[in-house]
Amino acid sequence: MKAGFWVAPEGEESAMSIMPIDTEVPVAARKLSFLATATAEEMIHRCRDTAALLPKIADALERQKEGAPGQLYDITDYSEDDRMLITETLGEGEVSGVAVLSNGITAQIQEALMAGVWRIRFTDAADRLVADYVEVASIPAVVAEACAALPSELAYGQPPAGAMNVMPVLHEISGKMAAHKPDDEAHTITFSLLPMSPEDMDFLQETLGAGPVQLTSRGYGTCRVLATGARNVWSVQFYNAMDTIILDTLEICTIPAVAIAAEEDFQDSAVRIREIEEAYFK
Repeated sequence: MKAGFWVAPEGEESAMSIMPIDTEVPVAARKLSFLATATAEEMIHRCRDTAALLPKIADALERQKEGAPGQLYDITDYSEDDRMLITETLGEGEVSGVAVLSNGITAQIQEALMAGVWRIRFTDAADRLVADYVEVASIPAVVAEACAALPSELAYGQPPAGAMNVMPVLHEISGKMAAHKPDDEAHTITFSLLPMSPEDMDFLQETLGAGPVQLTSRGYGTCRVLATGARNVWSVQFYNAMDTIILDTLEICTIPAVAIAAEEDFQDSAVRIREIEEAYFK
């Protein structure tokens, strides 16, 4: 039996590389206590774009509803100091990942310490910055955008010799894809409970293919969420502390819930943003 539905090539962790946001920031500066330093105080004094942005983010969080369209804030043309200060102020939360658009642009996604607030950096094939945004949303809009062109029907041929259960699984996936509506709850297929031969898993992987989105959630343990090459079909794998798969599933849904900010997160995050603004930016 294979270790899981999705297995990275040649033992690599990821088929797409995730680059930390603003890698030019010195490691010594990347501390939660940064805002309390003299360096931060001096930066805050001159970085008025950041000071003006924070209350806008808090206002948007107070209005935001789960699943509703989000609010984008373009910070591409902010000064380097402003963008660094935004990085330090927002911090890095549980969810990160990449989404590759059909035009070759890659979106680097990082949730802030305040759930429902996201930093999205768009880079071209030469890794040059194209755009930089802060977004208030359940999940960045670019995730759905990257998956929009995926086929909505599943085509597959005859299974190989040695296959056991792949055809019933493919029929199930195909039927759920056809019936899926945006607000439907996820339909989950749990491979941990299915007798699937290596031939089954190879054929399933080949049929579904790889998609344009990869997300990692590091809340209670690690969960890796990968779009397949079929619309609304996701590989969702949970790992223990030894990086061993403990739950291996496919979800047929718009976007898996494990990567999405919950309704109650928005109000909590608004309070935290206003506390930071009051303590450091006024």
